[in-house]
Amino acid sequence: MNPAEQTYLGLPGPALQAVLLAVSLGFFAFIMWKRIGLLRIGAPDPRLDHLGARLRKLLVVGFGQSRQPRYFVAGTLHILIFAGFLILSVRSITLIGEGFRAGYSDIGAGYATFKDITALIVLICCVVAIVRRLVFRPARYHDRYARASHGHEAYIILGLIALLMVADAVFEGSALAMAARTGGAQGDGHSFLPLASTAASMFDGSSIGTLETLSLTGFWVHNAALLFFLCYLPLSKHFHVITALPNVFFANLTPPGRIKPPRYDAPDLDKLEVLGVEKLEDFTWKHTLDFYSCTDCGRCSDHCPAYFTGTPLSPRMISIKCRDEAYANYPVFGDATPVDQRKPLVGATIADEELWACTTCGACEEACPVLIEYVDKIVDMRRFLVDQGRVPSSLQKPMADLEKRGNPYGKPARKRGDWIGEENESSGVRQLAPGDETDFLFFTDSCAAYDPRIQDTARAFGRVLRAADSKVGTMGKDEVDSGHEVRRLGEEGLYEQLRDTNLEAMEQRSFERVVTTDPHAFNELTQSYTLEQPVQHHSQVMAQLIREGRLRLRPTGDDRVYTFHDPCYLGRHNSEYAAPREVLGGLGLKVVEMERTKNRSFCCGGGSLYLFYEGESESRMGEARVEMAAKAGAEVVVTACPFCLINLEDAIKTTGREGSMEVIDLAELVERSLTE
Repeated sequence: MNPAEQTYLGLPGPALQAVLLAVSLGFFAFIMWKRIGLLRIGAPDPRLDHLGARLRKLLVVGFGQSRQPRYFVAGTLHILIFAGFLILSVRSITLIGEGFRAGYSDIGAGYATFKDITALIVLICCVVAIVRRLVFRPARYHDRYARASHGHEAYIILGLIALLMVADAVFEGSALAMAARTGGAQGDGHSFLPLASTAASMFDGSSIGTLETLSLTGFWVHNAALLFFLCYLPLSKHFHVITALPNVFFANLTPPGRIKPPRYDAPDLDKLEVLGVEKLEDFTWKHTLDFYSCTDCGRCSDHCPAYFTGTPLSPRMISIKCRDEAYANYPVFGDATPVDQRKPLVGATIADEELWACTTCGACEEACPVLIEYVDKIVDMRRFLVDQGRVPSSLQKPMADLEKRGNPYGKPARKRGDWIGEENESSGVRQLAPGDETDFLFFTDSCAAYDPRIQDTARAFGRVLRAADSKVGTMGKDEVDSGHEVRRLGEEGLYEQLRDTNLEAMEQRSFERVVTTDPHAFNELTQSYTLEQPVQHHSQVMAQLIREGRLRLRPTGDDRVYTFHDPCYLGRHNSEYAAPREVLGGLGLKVVEMERTKNRSFCCGGGSLYLFYEGESESRMGEARVEMAAKAGAEVVVTACPFCLINLEDAIKTTGREGSMEVIDLAELVERSLTE
């Protein structure tokens, strides 16, 4: 009983198949054309460079699903369903062909067995996934800021996938049962068809007529469900089934710590009518593709420290709300909604408070299985807020001080080098006048220059370099803030002013390398400044000096338990995890790792001038991080970032751990171990 040889309401099987294909593919093409309308008018975004690297990322992250196992149960289910999708796509295509010609779907016993086992696995995974959502209800699927649930769409998709497996089993199982009844070659010689054989056993005792009906029903239900599935995807949150692989291919290949310019096609800020993103059309086409590609899995918000501590921000909802707006204002049926007839994107759909709550730590991007970019979008929307003068009151003073005095503390520039001490006795660091030479140019940035606690760290590092017989100097009053936080707050013009001032001062001095104790400055100097000399973080310098034997260290004799807190802009944004641990290893300390470490480190809350921002939250990120250290059994938390040091020390006080836990910078720890 072959579907292609039957007539349905006067239509031959091939004609019916042709009609179904023409209607569904035509409708699918129409939907896709409407959906990409917003991409066609999006801002430019060059994404066709380094094709080899893009193909590797597509293979590893896209087809290889490399980020899925981070959530073992959900990841395993997704990998199995995705692999099944790839394997069974051959079966789906051949079943389409079966509607035109008998025997088209028979492509060998080996594939038939492999296909049947795969279909059984996919069916089991769909059932487990449905039960997991209904019964166990993982918290990350239920965002506290969600205005509407898209959960029903997950059940529809899982149900459709399960229906495809069942329909195919009915089609093939009824054929097996008929072969057994008529004395034919059961299973056409296939030795192991667990799903189809199970279906065949359920049809024992059925008449030939019933089996023929089941066979035809299974075939056409499978084809109809497959074509409906194809058209439903771009109408739902599961558009990512189509867009995820392209989204991975076009992923950002620049270093994670680098911020995109306001516009790729307009380098002159003065020529822009509006700076940043005000409406959907201001996003780049790739960022709109991000919205379409969001899987709504909640991993981004599950790793977001701002969401964890109860701020108004949920990275997941940034994508979901923008996608909902895109669907509503660029509907499949009807014309696009004029901009002047919409509610504002920034300020209504995305609240100002959501955007200011972000520390730009990048944890959301590191967790995303389809490489969605969040930091650039948030910075772009902040640029619009700054351009409109909508800056939180607690940030207005430090921003004004940065513009007027070159630092967020409002301190005079002439005092920028006072931390050094007199006659090099305190730190081994000297202030460099224009024309001076040195081995290391110590870029202090504002925190090390003006915060009394961080000045101790800077002096300790200076003494470490002096012990290694290295010459080190600073630019003193000629240095201004690196502009790292300024740029991430959206003040692009002020950032360029600060950057150019620093570059001009650097050109007036001779040095072999730049070193800084601040990962934020390290990131900005590395990613956005145009320097001929290499830039190093102080952890990298100390690790190198230890390897070269230029630092003579003695064992600390400390039997306390240490742990290292990875600063976001040293680790996640610049992939430096080895150097600080190499230094700790050279000190002979007992070191444990926290639960969230290295690329999954938990932000202390010090990014984006968060030290000055007074936003809404239920708890503090630093306190959460101290709790993680305590849970790991650590008595000393070592870090390599001034903001982390300040936040974690405050958190130790507010959690009542003074006297039982200490926070120390890596340079201070090394200085304690210096031999005389």
